Amino acid sequence: MYENEVQQKFDHDLQFGRLGEDFVKNFQSENNKVEVKTERDIWKTTGNIAIEIRCRGKLSGLSVTDAQTWIHLLSYKGKIEGGYIMSTDYLKKRIKELKDSGDVKIVMGGDDGVSQMVLIPRKKLF
Repeated sequence: MYENEVQQKFDHDLQFGRLGEDFVKNFQSENNKVEVKTERDIWKTTGNIAIEIRCRGKLSGLSVTDAQTWIHLLSYKGKIEGGYIMSTDYLKKRIKELKDSGDVKIVMGGDDGVSQMVLIPRKKLF
């Protein structure tokens, strides 16, 4: 590779890297509200994550959040194994797409079974 080509590749990679850096800077800003949810062990066997949309018949969870960023952590046996970070707008849009295509289920669950939740296959989240 010639020196000019190396510099062009570096400049391109640097620009791409800044995309992630800017996302994290925005994520950390005081103006960005963040919703953090932690999924218990069952995701490991079902392959789904659960997003609350109603509780006791009233809108709740994703339906009412004013957070711009949604963090969905996956715990197993009391330890966080990983998770997802996405814009709340993306999550809402993706759930609608998956609902329209029949790829999500809406179920009752949570404490005392009073929460309505959307079950999203993890492999279809993105």
